[in-house]
Amino acid sequence: MDAATLAAIARAHVATVPYENVDIYRGEPPGIEPVSCVDRIVAGRGGYCFHLNGALITLLEWLQVDVTRHVSGVQGGPDAPGPNGNHLGITARLPDGTEWFVDAGLGDGPSDPLPLVFGTYDQHGFTYELRHSSFDPRGWRFEHDPRGAFVGADFSSRPAHTEDFLAMHEELSTAPTSGFVRVLAIMRRTDSSVDILRGCVRSTITGSTTEAADVDSESDWWEIVIDEFGLAYGDLPADERTRVWSMVRSAHETWDAAGRS
Repeated sequence: MDAATLAAIARAHVATVPYENVDIYRGEPPGIEPVSCVDRIVAGRGGYCFHLNGALITLLEWLQVDVTRHVSGVQGGPDAPGPNGNHLGITARLPDGTEWFVDAGLGDGPSDPLPLVFGTYDQHGFTYELRHSSFDPRGWRFEHDPRGAFVGADFSSRPAHTEDFLAMHEELSTAPTSGFVRVLAIMRRTDSSVDILRGCVRSTITGSTTEAADVDSESDWWEIVIDEFGLAYGDLPADERTRVWSMVRSAHETWDAAGRS
């Protein structure tokens, strides 16, 4: 495989399979075993990093690409957690000797793989940086575009296995304080934009613009989830779809009453 083929696969993955936590939000978190991640995506669902990168790395392994899982940590606030396992990272090594940072699980992260060479990278108006990690002398730090949904992420150099993420997945997908349990979010990264549904707010971010609008009805909201993002949640019973919408709408109204802060 060459770099262009790797990029095409990764680009198609993030553009086709949304980052989403609908099943976690409704109290039915899926497992993260590699084959189950692939089965989930084939069935038309998405997931968060453990599912999306778990499926992508399984695909790359099937294609006989030299890939490695890495224990990583996404920084959502002012304090960087380091590579605490709240994120699964991927690197790929190609026959030409190049090494690539490949990530389909960052939501609004890069659309294409980045060469694992420290520096600043521009992709369609979004700017990213790879640099040394302060937590692992052989690891690396990803700095997100300033408009991104998180600050950055640290990646450990050591190889990891699915078992290294099971406890963190349990915590992230079930703990009442977890953002994945409290806030429903769907993101899809294309070449030129990031499409987002966060609670009841539908937004699109490009290299130069941000557009956002509230979604006020259950039918419109599910139409965005199922038709616009292409997620196969149409098989949920009507009463379950209403329950999920009621949870999302209630959280939105609470956030709105608090000044959207």
